[in-house]
Amino acid sequence: MTAPALRVESLSVSFGSLHALREVSWECSGGEILGLIGPNGAGKSTCLEAATNMVNRRGRVFLNGADITALPTWELAPRGLRRAFQQNAFFGELSVLENMTGMLIRSQGTSLFSSICTPWVEAARRRASEQRAVEILERFSISRQYHDIHPGKIPYGVQRLLSVALAYADGAQILLLDEPAAGLGGEDIEQLAILLRDLRQEGLALVLIEHHMDLVMAVADRIVVLNQGSVLFTGRPDEVRSDARVVDAYLGGVQ
Repeated sequence: MTAPALRVESLSVSFGSLHALREVSWECSGGEILGLIGPNGAGKSTCLEAATNMVNRRGRVFLNGADITALPTWELAPRGLRRAFQQNAFFGELSVLENMTGMLIRSQGTSLFSSICTPWVEAARRRASEQRAVEILERFSISRQYHDIHPGKIPYGVQRLLSVALAYADGAQILLLDEPAAGLGGEDIEQLAILLRDLRQEGLALVLIEHHMDLVMAVADRIVVLNQGSVLFTGRPDEVRSDARVVDAYLGGVQ
């Protein structure tokens, strides 16, 4: 039996006397979208921070069956575990294309010897990275009209897609997406839904924190509902909609 792409066991996080997470467990397989929902302060973002070792936590984390609990955050991305944050984070002085190219070159790595002694090789590698960057941007519906513009000057919906594209880059196996639809309108949300389904079809595991319930219910295969730092319910979207505890704690009239 194939191990889940990402599995967390009994994650607990405390900030002083505040228990942000209490024994939270879930898993996400390749080709699956897992939704994390819950009211503000339920522990959703903290759950992703704990999974990527960005906060002190108890519990265990597994990547494709391997225990990565002790690995520092910066060693996770090269292993395919990537995250896009609530707030857009770009190199503001670089163009959209330069941001994407930089992510690809950074993931490939280089050496001082190669840069100095074989500059033509490095130039060819950069050209290849730029071409690959164009392909990824267009795949994420970021058209060429935006490629030479600084990220802060492109539409907000395109910025959100760029955040996901930069997290994806090359070699992503698991994408942790923290409210990618924040601030988006109907057309942009539909475009995001299409993208998420395409990434799932590609075999990626996607963990999606989102307050847009229409989006979550439309794309998620399973949903984990958090409330006050604990798992309240886990199930398919139809099961979440009909669970009285979830409706009472969070959904209310948003079904």
